[in-house]
Amino acid sequence: MTESIRRSGEYENPYQDQQQVSSAPVNPEWPPPPPYDPTVAQAAAPAPASAPSAPSAPRRKRNRGPVALLAAVAIVAAAIGGGTAYGIQELTGKDQVTASSTTTNVVPAGKKGDIAAIAAAVSPSIVEINATSNAGESTGSGVIITSNGEIVTNNHVVSGASSVKVRTSDGKTYTANVVGTDSKKDLALIKLENASGLKAAALGDSSGVDVGDTVVAIGSPEGLTGTVTSGIVSALNRDVTVSTDEGRQQQQQQGGGWPFEFGGQQFNGDTGSSTTTYKAIQTDASLNPGNSGGALIDMNGNIIGINSAMYSAASSSSSDAGSVGLGFAIPVNTVKSDLSSLRAGGSDN
Repeated sequence: MTESIRRSGEYENPYQDQQQVSSAPVNPEWPPPPPYDPTVAQAAAPAPASAPSAPSAPRRKRNRGPVALLAAVAIVAAAIGGGTAYGIQELTGKDQVTASSTTTNVVPAGKKGDIAAIAAAVSPSIVEINATSNAGESTGSGVIITSNGEIVTNNHVVSGASSVKVRTSDGKTYTANVVGTDSKKDLALIKLENASGLKAAALGDSSGVDVGDTVVAIGSPEGLTGTVTSGIVSALNRDVTVSTDEGRQQQQQQGGGWPFEFGGQQFNGDTGSSTTTYKAIQTDASLNPGNSGGALIDMNGNIIGINSAMYSAASSSSSDAGSVGLGFAIPVNTVKSDLSSLRAGGSDN
């Protein structure tokens, strides 16, 4: 039967084997398909799918484990190495600099050694101190070490004082109390009443100071608040002898000079029989009466010493008057090692 249908005109589809044959009966009236044209069939046929590409190897997830972490830490450490305090202040917004055993950048790295930048950064941390005692009034300087008003100065600046007034760089005046004194190191710690938000200085590392290093001094010589001078470190570990007699300290301080001995000679008067000797940094930065208790600063803006003794010519003649470039500062490492004792009242209490 099938054979007779094909011979009577049914077109034999060469793709019949690839198509699904309907089970419906053949309709003899359905017009036959046009003659098979291979080119038309080829054009109508869907484009063969491209051969699937070989599966690519799975991407390896970047290692963010210990190696990457260590690399990140190393970068941060390198950035902080030269400027820990400055970086921390910038990031946290806090205005308190703690004492440390390392040198920090108080001024930006690009301003290192710029005296104007150092003066601008450190001057807010230096104060003028006016002490009143039975012998009269005297003027000295001090260094703010905490934002709530702890200030380091010389013992001879506040020794025997019944009243202490402090003026900050912005002109504000505070009453201060003497917390502790150490006459053997010529150091004292005072605390401002009702103070907050003050700019604390960065206490550096005096063990890293070398002869010839450039330094800046800030204080209130002759009551001239915020005076800035500069010079170099002239020598290290100089033996300076000062008086520990409170009465003598008061008398000499009122007269504008602070007596000390150096190299077997006495300067600015008689130190008396009650004395103490400490190791000091010698500098030729100009220091005058009133600089006592002020700051000696390195090129990063760190406090490396507390100015304590300077030669003042007794004569007022033009040939003798003025600074002669012979000044001494208590190393800041001595100050840091004495802070706990001073906060507890000091060795004199």
